[in-house]
Amino acid sequence: MVSRAILAGSGGDAAGRQPYSSGMPQMHPPRRDRAAAVVAGLGADAALITSGVNVRYLTGLVSSNAALLLSADGTAVLATDSRYAGTAQRESPDTELVIERDVAAVLVRRALGSGLGRIAFEDQDLTVQRYRELTAITGSGAGSAGPDLVPAGAAIDELRMVKDEAEIELLARACAITGEAFSAVLDRLRPGVTEREYAVALERAMIDLGADAVAFGSIVASGPNGAIPHHVPGDRPFFSGDLVTIDCGALFGGYHADMTRTVAIGKPAAWQCEIYQIVAEAQAAGVAAAKPGADVGDLDAVSRDLIEAAGYGAHFAHGLGHGVGLEIHEAPIIGYDRTGILADRVPITIEPGIYLPGEGGVRIEDTLVVRAGAGAAGSAQPLTTITRELLVL
Repeated sequence: MVSRAILAGSGGDAAGRQPYSSGMPQMHPPRRDRAAAVVAGLGADAALITSGVNVRYLTGLVSSNAALLLSADGTAVLATDSRYAGTAQRESPDTELVIERDVAAVLVRRALGSGLGRIAFEDQDLTVQRYRELTAITGSGAGSAGPDLVPAGAAIDELRMVKDEAEIELLARACAITGEAFSAVLDRLRPGVTEREYAVALERAMIDLGADAVAFGSIVASGPNGAIPHHVPGDRPFFSGDLVTIDCGALFGGYHADMTRTVAIGKPAAWQCEIYQIVAEAQAAGVAAAKPGADVGDLDAVSRDLIEAAGYGAHFAHGLGHGVGLEIHEAPIIGYDRTGILADRVPITIEPGIYLPGEGGVRIEDTLVVRAGAGAAGSAQPLTTITRELLVL
């Protein structure tokens, strides 16, 4: 336990750095090549990519209405409407562009016209109604058959798990802004300030420090509200004796930071110190075990077993963490009922907690990048670096 501890790694002025430019089209052809290999592995002629985040990952285009037809040979056709035509030309200059309102339908027709009848689709994104509409499309010739749509599952999503260094740099910037904002408004954690007032100040600080937006609605849970993992900040004021859990993150260049710290307002009670210490030890154990080759279920168990051994297993009901990147929650999911193996350059969170109904709770969370080590098993590089010791304010 510390009083007003030094906040490690919170230096620097995010607002003074060079602004992010989204114009990096050189990233996207290698990504499409990897995706094309996945398409071929599915036994499909092409894939219809309709998930906005996957369209962005493969082309650079951020749009509310876009889709990509990616052939197994790597040929790509991007469709969007006239609102995004100029942006698409800038972000993906090496991709054929089709301007049409009904982006999925025009690409299915294009595929059929090119003899690409077996089309993988993102079944986690496409609605049943939209699926029926697309399967009803037929080719232009007499008696031409419609598309054979085959589900791709999460095959394209999983490509995004391993990040390139440019992505990690953007994520690191988002995490740095998050830490700087947390430090900037630390003095607002005092009796009388409400959860909502603090959340607004924290989110404003992230924007002022250079964030494009907040990565998600900040969680500020004080006193008994700390027992609710995803509590929405309300009008409850902070009181001396509260634990306050703050879960926040900045969005920068499309990449989402995620950090949680629990602080004490005034001298904490013995039970508060006890659960904080247990969570801190569980979190440190999880971070130490996050290495390339680690099974996500086994990683969850490393932290969960510590909490269970301390007698609080029933009060840690959520998974240990998740992947983070262009989405705040993405593969891999780290949980007791999950499967998968961590790899080099996979950003994840480690976020154990203990939640006691009617009393309060503790969660500590960091965003990390799993790294392979030269001649060693590797380790996890923390991108959120605010102290994990209990701050007593």
